[in-house]
Amino acid sequence: MPLSALTGLKLRERRMAAGLRQADVAAKAGISASYLNLIEHDRRKVTAAVLDRLADVLGIDRTALAEGKDAALVEDLRAAAARGEGAGVELERVEELVDRLPGWAGLLAALDARNRGLERAVEALNDRMTHDPHLSQSLHELLSSLSAVRATAAILAETPDLEADWAARFHRNLHQDSERLAAGAEALVGFLDAGRGIEEQGIAAPQEEVEDWLRSRGWALSDAELATGLEVEIGQLASNAARSLARAFVQRAAADAALLPEPLFASALAEIGPEPIALAEHFGVSALAVMRRLAGVSGVQAGLVLCDGSGTLTFRKPATGFPLPRFGSACPLWPLYAALGRPMQPFEARVQMAGQSERRHRVIAWAETRHPQGLRGPELREAAMLILADEGTAPVLRVGSSCRVCPRGDCPARREPSILAAEGLG
Repeated sequence: MPLSALTGLKLRERRMAAGLRQADVAAKAGISASYLNLIEHDRRKVTAAVLDRLADVLGIDRTALAEGKDAALVEDLRAAAARGEGAGVELERVEELVDRLPGWAGLLAALDARNRGLERAVEALNDRMTHDPHLSQSLHELLSSLSAVRATAAILAETPDLEADWAARFHRNLHQDSERLAAGAEALVGFLDAGRGIEEQGIAAPQEEVEDWLRSRGWALSDAELATGLEVEIGQLASNAARSLARAFVQRAAADAALLPEPLFASALAEIGPEPIALAEHFGVSALAVMRRLAGVSGVQAGLVLCDGSGTLTFRKPATGFPLPRFGSACPLWPLYAALGRPMQPFEARVQMAGQSERRHRVIAWAETRHPQGLRGPELREAAMLILADEGTAPVLRVGSSCRVCPRGDCPARREPSILAAEGLG
């Protein structure tokens, strides 16, 4: 079990709480007092054997001195600090905060998670108002019916000597248009009410439903599970469209697994690392297959986005600190789109996402073409972008999620103004 960076501090606090002298504890543990002093001040690493003896002397469980559930909280706070763009945050003392004030640390992480949830809700509602075709059509129908009612009412009001037959006809039209207006309003309200429940679940489209299912599984599908087809789980998805997409996803994942079996892929990954192009050459397979496989390996912290020839995102597995758009187009500066324009040519960059001042990512993009109907048929393109964490210091490419929620006002590729109030941040 890995040790916490505060193992020594925890030892010192436990010893002092027990009222034991440093020399006495060191003698019982079979080490010198000076060595224990260095350990307690985190200036000397402690071996597993020595840690076990110290834990026995102090009467505590070794797991209390090692990384456990607090590790996730530390990472959440680091991510919150990166999103907050706050200068002067003592990142080097975040583990001390978690260890000394776990309640406050948990509250800060929870507030950050709630803030991110609210941001996603605003983004989703804004994009839904902009891009939802059903909503647009419903509003158009309401406005059309309302215009017809107003025009008919104006004729009746401004023509007192209208013939009886014409008056009856206009009254009939007014009645029909009024019924159409009421029906349209009821349908729109029903649609919005139904959509409210969908938004609460975080699902707004078949693709999102499939991605939510994969997220619940940790994005991983084992070779044994793929062999069964996962039909029971797929059958529990809410919509026919989502079930169809899920079956297609599982079939392609099974094909990738046949080319890159788990034992062989794990061995090559340990030797080569998460390098999709090198792994593709090693196995003699498509780099896209390797990228999809890497995104489903539990031991690799990697995000993945896929797009077709139109640039539409067809799959989205987010990476920590790299938010992905739910609707509309993504940031045009992503290397994904550079690769889409030049198939079979790798693109790699270190990027900084807007709103993530302290976090960097290494992204690798690759695109391929295929002709399912022969050379005389249409050419289909697919591109993928693997998103990996990066700790380097080289220059970075500044990118965003999408123009509508990117606060960078000086971006040369901006298509439309951002809906965020803090224009120009980042």
